[in-house]
Amino acid sequence: MNKVFANAEAALFDFHHGATVLVGGFGLCGNPENLIAAVRRGGYRDLTVVSNNCGTTELGLGVLLKEHQIRKMIGSYVGENKELERQYLAGELELELCPQGTLVERMRAGGAGIPAFYTPTGVGTLVAEGKETRDFGGRPYVMEQALTGDFAFVKAWKGDRWGNLIYRKTARNFGPAVATAGKITIAEVEELVEVGELDPDLVHTPSIYVQRIFQGQSYQKPIEQRTVRVRAPQ
Repeated sequence: MNKVFANAEAALFDFHHGATVLVGGFGLCGNPENLIAAVRRGGYRDLTVVSNNCGTTELGLGVLLKEHQIRKMIGSYVGENKELERQYLAGELELELCPQGTLVERMRAGGAGIPAFYTPTGVGTLVAEGKETRDFGGRPYVMEQALTGDFAFVKAWKGDRWGNLIYRKTARNFGPAVATAGKITIAEVEELVEVGELDPDLVHTPSIYVQRIFQGQSYQKPIEQRTVRVRAPQ
């Protein structure tokens, strides 16, 4: 059960134009940098991307947007990417905005085989337009459909050859939900270890959800906005 590939390109051997891909990361934190770069180099187009956001204008998923490789974006936040705003207003990009909690639950539901669920979030807003609503306990709820993808990309801190994954601190973010909802989940890790080296109690994503894994290289780990606090004069 060796799931190890040499690099991102090797793991993407059957990736294709028009694919729907779920991508972990929050802003630029926990981005699968090697996989995103490989998709850009491969020139794959007409992609539907599901992620919290689309990176920045120059980094993260923003590099695919800049090359017009994304046809549709499903996410919850677009404020750091001026190119996304430009493409959407120009009619060059389909955009589906989804509340952040609802987005992650749609992926979690997809991974659990639950086709839809009801949530109070978005009732009475544009989010609910065209969707079924029902009352439960005297409160209105809107039905949201689950999200799955042809591929799921996640980046973890450590992983073993079977695909068990451990994320590091806030870089975990959407990774565990994303990993469950792809038909083919590809994980890139900073450190690849042998089976048995990871403490089972610390595993965040079990190997059953991961089909391919490789050790990534040359991580930049960029920060969108570096905020520092200056000590007040005494």
